[in-house]
Amino acid sequence: MTQRILYILVPDDHISPFDVTLAIDAGFNQILPFTGVKPDDVTDMVQDAIFARPPKRFNDTGIFLGGRDVHLATDMLQNARKAMVGPFEVGIFADPNGAYTTAASMVALLEPALTKATGKGLAGREVAVFGTGPVGLCTAVLTAQQGANVSLCQLTGEYNSRTAKRFCDRYNVSVGWVTAQTHEERIKAVETPEVIICAAKAGIRILGKEELDFARNLIVAVDTNAVPPSGIEGIEPRDDNKTLTTSHISFACIGPMVIGSMKYKVQYGMFVRMQDSKKAAVLDFQDAHKFALELLEGQNPPDKAA
Repeated sequence: MTQRILYILVPDDHISPFDVTLAIDAGFNQILPFTGVKPDDVTDMVQDAIFARPPKRFNDTGIFLGGRDVHLATDMLQNARKAMVGPFEVGIFADPNGAYTTAASMVALLEPALTKATGKGLAGREVAVFGTGPVGLCTAVLTAQQGANVSLCQLTGEYNSRTAKRFCDRYNVSVGWVTAQTHEERIKAVETPEVIICAAKAGIRILGKEELDFARNLIVAVDTNAVPPSGIEGIEPRDDNKTLTTSHISFACIGPMVIGSMKYKVQYGMFVRMQDSKKAAVLDFQDAHKFALELLEGQNPPDKAA
């Protein structure tokens, strides 16, 4: 009986139980974790995996790149791509800290919300992404790739503009950088955008109604924070393009449970795609975004999307 093996490579000291559960539910029989993996380790490990089986069995072996650092994951994915020796290849999927599939799901849901409200999508929109961590960076890249003018809004000193620029440069997009650490800076940051995305740490209120009342151009607001309090005041976890009205403005809302439901389906679907693809799949957040759009358009059958 064929055993479908998934090697999970992370730079951290443990792997995510969430990733393991979805991989098993999606059809992998054996999950083999490797922790403390550095980007320079990836080439040898991938080549050990690809030569263990004949080329025609590329669907039976997968490599998942996880961990919490999108920069390391991007380096690991790049090295994994280069390690392939045709025709010896296997499927590869990167989703560090769930950031790739979360960002992909969020941006996929955002486009139809904008279209419903105004008749057009992200192209040419002013977008502010609050939170410059893994999800924020991936979201900024994806929205910029859809033609939006994007600003990353820094909330703490944990991340810096140089690191963000290096990540965006990998994907040939230009993203702005503004400081939003004080009440006054957040007010200034919301004055222009038509789209506001909160991708900050869970359990922290980023924008209250006092700040939102200055967001006079706002059409859609998105919040990834499922842990109370919400990142954006007034957005509820299950808001699915629901209208929120403050004292001065009305806008559509997308809540974290709606994003989370799509994220689950997308990550599950990426694991399935590794096993069903007609060639060895190499999947990152751009592929996850395309898959999320296919789900919304009904192009993937339900059993392929959990």
